[in-house]
Amino acid sequence: MTVGGSEIVPGGGDSPPPALHPPRAVLDIAQRLEAAGYETWCVGGAVRDALLGHLHSDWDLATAARPADVIRLFPHRTVPVGVAHGTVGVLDRERVMHEVTTFRRDVRTDGRHADVEFGVSLDDDLARRDFTINAIAYSPTRQLMRDPFGGRVDLARGIVRAVGRPADRMREDRLRALRALRFASRFSFTIEAATWEAIVASAPYLTRLSPERVREELTKTMDQVARPGQALALWRASGALATLVPVLANIDAVAMATLDCLPSPDRGSGGGRADGRADGRRLRRLAALFVGYRAEETRRALRALRCSNAEISWIVGIVAAWAAVVPQMEAALRSGPVVAESLTRRWIATARRSTIRDLLRIAAARWAAVRAMGASAPGGAQVRALYRRAVRSAYRDPVELADLAVDGDDLAGVGIAPGPLIGEILRRLLDAVIDDPTLNVRDRLIARARELVAGDES
Repeated sequence: MTVGGSEIVPGGGDSPPPALHPPRAVLDIAQRLEAAGYETWCVGGAVRDALLGHLHSDWDLATAARPADVIRLFPHRTVPVGVAHGTVGVLDRERVMHEVTTFRRDVRTDGRHADVEFGVSLDDDLARRDFTINAIAYSPTRQLMRDPFGGRVDLARGIVRAVGRPADRMREDRLRALRALRFASRFSFTIEAATWEAIVASAPYLTRLSPERVREELTKTMDQVARPGQALALWRASGALATLVPVLANIDAVAMATLDCLPSPDRGSGGGRADGRADGRRLRRLAALFVGYRAEETRRALRALRCSNAEISWIVGIVAAWAAVVPQMEAALRSGPVVAESLTRRWIATARRSTIRDLLRIAAARWAAVRAMGASAPGGAQVRALYRRAVRSAYRDPVELADLAVDGDDLAGVGIAPGPLIGEILRRLLDAVIDDPTLNVRDRLIARARELVAGDES
């Protein structure tokens, strides 16, 4: 048979691989299993990424051992992560977990979950996998490669190809369509024609996926893909975006290119441990998808994806601030090289100091995307100067009510009647202070407050 243009023997053959270096703990697990008589191989993304020369932290194993055998061979070191489906987590000496899964094949599937049977061969196990590039196995004890579907050829050619009949693979697990789009974008691969046709045909059925899985796939795209705009273009072209996030069905090219101008979360090829900086960069990429949309429709879309309340609040805050100040920023930057400091403070006050840094980073990325497309937008040096000035001002100048040198108690103490009037006076004082920060002195603000009350009463 011919797969990916390479003649292979049905059932596959063993061949020496290029140098692969799974962690010592993975080799130890494989050696113990094979010493007990159970054939064991490294499989999945770690093998694929190692062949591509990418770092990958999660090495999974497939074995002839049943879950009970694995638990018996590694007493006090196992976690039953998915025993019904053959998977046991084995902890190494550093308490890092490695998934060990029994060779299996699907006997029934509902488009997302499969019933499996054990007692099959490695080749049977590889045949149930999604794409040829993920259906490669490596023996760390014998240093042999098993590649029955031509995955190494497809890696070399830069092709994402389904194992076997693409329509069958997509029907068995609808998530595979989204995974194909992510792999193609992450590695700059081409999706093989029949596989692409199956993805497009699968798009209307992607509603079978849980919102949590869709959100996870979108998050992985933002985390792992250097140019996620290319991935979203595939989501749109395949029909997946219209099915899963309808509000973004007609997202424009500038919005997708903006994602590519924002820094990557830098989690590494294997999706390393999350940290604050990585999470912030991921959220900026997600927010960039929705700027220009209404805050309420953004909130509905994020709720439908089961995003956390904190994520929804942050992204909706960016979207609302964008509508309130970014058009003004762009107009001001286009009108001249210098933006008045009072105007900068007003933008900070409207967007809030906690938001202005991220808002400007997204705006800078969007304007960079516009310029890259040959259209006019504020220049990079001008935008960077505004960013530096705004960040400095946000943490130095009075831009929020809490920054005022007086509060409601101070106003009540000089005879201003408690109630809505005090709130209104404070807002007007802040407005004056934003224009002239030197006014932010208690005596001057008290005097101004009395003038405002007197003016209102006359």
